[in-house]
Amino acid sequence: MTVILQHAMKPEPTAEEAARGRFVSAIRGFILNDLAADLNQAYHRRAVPRYRAAHGRDPASSGDAHKAMRGDPAFNIYSAMRVQAQKMVWASVADGVARDAARLEAFAADSDVELKPGFVPPRNASAIDVHLMPGSYTGGTGLAAGATYDRGLAIFSMGLMGANLDDIGLSMAAYIQHRFPDYAPQRMLDIGCTIGHNSLPWKQAFPNAELIATDVAAPGLRYGAARARLQGVDARFVQMASDALDLPDASVDLVFSSMFLHELPKKVRAKTLAEAHRVLRPGGLMLHMELPPNGQMAPFEAFYLDWDSYYNNEPYYKGYRDEDPRALCVGGGFAAADYFQFVVPSIGIYGADAVAAAATSDAAHSVGAETTGRLAEGVMWFGYGAWKR
Repeated sequence: MTVILQHAMKPEPTAEEAARGRFVSAIRGFILNDLAADLNQAYHRRAVPRYRAAHGRDPASSGDAHKAMRGDPAFNIYSAMRVQAQKMVWASVADGVARDAARLEAFAADSDVELKPGFVPPRNASAIDVHLMPGSYTGGTGLAAGATYDRGLAIFSMGLMGANLDDIGLSMAAYIQHRFPDYAPQRMLDIGCTIGHNSLPWKQAFPNAELIATDVAAPGLRYGAARARLQGVDARFVQMASDALDLPDASVDLVFSSMFLHELPKKVRAKTLAEAHRVLRPGGLMLHMELPPNGQMAPFEAFYLDWDSYYNNEPYYKGYRDEDPRALCVGGGFAAADYFQFVVPSIGIYGADAVAAAATSDAAHSVGAETTGRLAEGVMWFGYGAWKR
């Protein structure tokens, strides 16, 4: 069902808008659970035998599985419905965002956000409608892009990302606290924070630490700064690019991101990890919640996640998932031995005890459950990181 946001900037939808949001959220739930199950069956019952007959072997990769599925009725229905439902997400909140613009601007007027005069957002954030969201992160006027993202994500996520869309941050921060109980960062940096929905849980987990939330898109930063202030969370929202951090060497203890790296071109992504290494102090941690890599998944599950790269305006998605996260970290300057990865259960679905148990279980270090990285019932989050020695 649709989340009703709990922060003070939440919308006051009309009855029609609320009904529209519930409908779109329910449609997405049907697609990502019921139709996804039909897609899985069609793959094993029809697509694999067809592919085997044509190629003399079973599909061995995400790309093979995609080729095997193209043209299958289940794939066509799933894809058509999912694309239209994605467009409906953004359309369902557009009227409310426009009507609420003046109130949101009033909230933002008293918020501290550090924007750089003349800053030009990179084209990967401005030139395409990422996630099919009109105007992407940088378009429109005022706070529209930030508000659209916040309200649309509440419908998009079907209640699986928490009451304030912060389940990823809450789950990750709790996991790190349990797995590394002596770790106590004093300065934390979120790169690609959008509206800061997964930034704030880190400040709640480590209240004595300074939190700097960064992004290239001004609308999201302005909206996020107001959103944080109205939730009583002290955070700096600063405009900067992840591959050119405006911070001194060895100046932070934690660099983290949430579902961000897959939206970066390959060269920018590599520079981003090198920048993270540069700004970390010795003993600091780099941590990313991301999509699990293709190399650790079966062909169908890998293809299912890669669907977004082809049909949801996320052109860097598959290229990222084809990379090896350990190799990415090593390329950024971290030692291979200091790399670690894990799968953490959603704290909102499974509870704090399940997160604590995962932090002490060897089984939680590999991609196993079909729900890992998938926004569906029983979602599990994939994370990885490395220490700077």
